Amino acid sequence: LIRDWSSDVCSSDLFAFATLAAAVTALNNTEFEYMQYVAKFNKQANSVDEFAARLGNFASNEAYIVETNAQNNTWTVGHNQFSDWSYAEYKAILGYARGEMETKNIKIFEETNEETVNWVTKGAVTAVKDQGQCGSCWAFSSTGSIEGAHQIATGELLSFSEQQLVDCAYVRWGNYGCSGGLQTNAYKYYEAGNKAELESVYGYNGVRGSCQYDSASATAVTVSDYADVTPNNPTQMKAAAAQQPLAVAIEADKRAFQLYKGGVLTGDACGTTLDHAVLVVGYGNDAGQDYWLVKNSWATTWGDAGYIKLAMDSTTGTCGVQMDPQTVSTN
Repeated sequence: LIRDWSSDVCSSDLFAFATLAAAVTALNNTEFEYMQYVAKFNKQANSVDEFAARLGNFASNEAYIVETNAQNNTWTVGHNQFSDWSYAEYKAILGYARGEMETKNIKIFEETNEETVNWVTKGAVTAVKDQGQCGSCWAFSSTGSIEGAHQIATGELLSFSEQQLVDCAYVRWGNYGCSGGLQTNAYKYYEAGNKAELESVYGYNGVRGSCQYDSASATAVTVSDYADVTPNNPTQMKAAAAQQPLAVAIEADKRAFQLYKGGVLTGDACGTTLDHAVLVVGYGNDAGQDYWLVKNSWATTWGDAGYIKLAMDSTTGTCGVQMDPQTVSTN
């Protein structure tokens, strides 16, 4: 028995299907790619106007991706969760807020002969985290440096709470929660006697709330000391990075960084106006180009599974990565 299913389909269903098919056929390549992108990243728009604006952002970035990847660069770019964001939305998550560039206490390190260092494979780096739409990169850079220092000192890798810093290391300490902050100010908060809470105890929600710090549930880990590494000095920065991951700052507001996908980002792809805090977790060489291996806090959907390689040079480094490196010690 063969049943004719078409007889069970009402005319309105057929009309709706035909209309949908016609609409899909009418989409140009970019619009079709954007619809796939919307599904992949579970995007939503609150109005037709917002959808159109986000499609425009996506189309602009698509053109940039095609143009950039056609060049003979040492890096590639591609779509990620930020492809349909406006510049203002993207800029809001860049939360490195240092008002001055004077050095504090510069520590001199014994030079190293190690050609490659990778603290990820050495077990001193936690999984890539996601700061969401909160400008709390400073908190992630801070906890990352403390996680690394603690693991190297004790052999125990713990994931510390960024939400604790967002909520508790606030204006009194010179930070502004989701509106920016500074690793130095986070270190001062710990140095004042506050212990680091675990991520599993004080979970991240990406919105600043009232401080829920509980000394009874906190670990015994805190900051005992911190110092600057000599700015714009790759030899000293390598010596420091050979000992532990480093909290650093970069300029991240250019599309080469926003849409980075892989390879070594070099040259003037981004500037040196520092606006984002990240973590240097090692260094190496790729096809003759020395680079810093950098862990970001934008989930694994960004970059090379959450990481980027920034070129090393004799001055500021790509994106200014060599301008403000810091090292921290834990108890």
